[in-house]
Amino acid sequence: MPKLSDRVGTFTDSVIRRMTRICNKYNAINLSQGFPDWDPPKEMLDSLAKTAYTGPHQYAITFGAKNFRDAVCAKQSKAIGREIDPEKEIVITCGSTESMMCAMMTICNPGDKVLVFSPFYENYGADAILSGASPIYVPLVPPTYDYDIKIIEQGFKDGAKAIVVCNPSNPCGKVFTKEELTEICNLAVKYDAFVITDEVYEHIVFDPYKHVHASGLPGMFDHVITCNSLSKTYSITGWRLGYLIGPEYVVEGARKVHDFLTVGAAAPLQEAAVQAFLMPDEYYEELKEKYTHKRNKFLEGLDAAGLKHNVPQGSYFVMVDISNFLELDQFKGWTDLEFCEWVIKNIGVAAVPGSSFFREPINNLIRFHFARSEEVLDEAIRRLHKMAALVK
Repeated sequence: MPKLSDRVGTFTDSVIRRMTRICNKYNAINLSQGFPDWDPPKEMLDSLAKTAYTGPHQYAITFGAKNFRDAVCAKQSKAIGREIDPEKEIVITCGSTESMMCAMMTICNPGDKVLVFSPFYENYGADAILSGASPIYVPLVPPTYDYDIKIIEQGFKDGAKAIVVCNPSNPCGKVFTKEELTEICNLAVKYDAFVITDEVYEHIVFDPYKHVHASGLPGMFDHVITCNSLSKTYSITGWRLGYLIGPEYVVEGARKVHDFLTVGAAAPLQEAAVQAFLMPDEYYEELKEKYTHKRNKFLEGLDAAGLKHNVPQGSYFVMVDISNFLELDQFKGWTDLEFCEWVIKNIGVAAVPGSSFFREPINNLIRFHFARSEEVLDEAIRRLHKMAALVK
């Protein structure tokens, strides 16, 4: 048989999506793959219904329909305190997954290096590899997930072309402070590199923490490539609408990459999603309140079950420590993946093994998410009490 490329042998399929397939097989509660289980805002659904009959149904401009680009730029210009040019500084993509791939392929040459925090969203390392670059991992140390700035600077000294910052972070829920982002961006400027931010959870941040846009820091726009999407904020993960914002020369290159990756995002969905950017400020306040309530409810349930966990500052993910389970004879020698599969089959709740997020040999953490209805969270907590009873 003809030989495949070397690159496809250097990473696996998505462990997150794999856990969903196993979850579906056993009809478990899916707290693994992070997507909400409620509908988008009614205004968007009404617009989608209208668009089904009135169109557009053919290609939009490859880098995004004008009204959609205008709407995104109006919202994000206000957020960063700088006017973003919808004609030169944005490209609409098929989700933030594509925007991250476009960013990597636009700035990286074969042999380049990219700094990636560990734990990380699993796509980042694969994106770097597919771009011909090599990821260099910077530890975020549990349970507070702090980093050592000297390691980041050494990475830039060693020639890193960029650093990827997921803020708030998937999977650990860290929210990077203004001071942290400033020192990271200052290093990028010093070493003539980029900061690539993934900001899909920008509106899911818990008090007293605040989301800071790295691109809005003084003098940083030309060194920051922002990847974002509508998926989490508006509960439309299946619509696959994202965007990349950056300086004109970067966007010019990213548009070319995007053109040959996907041609363009779905035209009718762009039309319907313009309504998202007409939502009042109260929408985002209510979203924050909703997720704050869900986070507190889920953490209280974990506490009542005696399960150790971190306290996320943002996003809707929680890391749970399973060390005491792995010490039991029943699970001795097991990997976190084997434990997660056992939990799906025997407890009826799906999580993601933490090892899929870490470069370091971490085997004692699993990730749950709480973007679920009250009833589903109640039932998940009830089932997790059954699991916790094993170590009581």
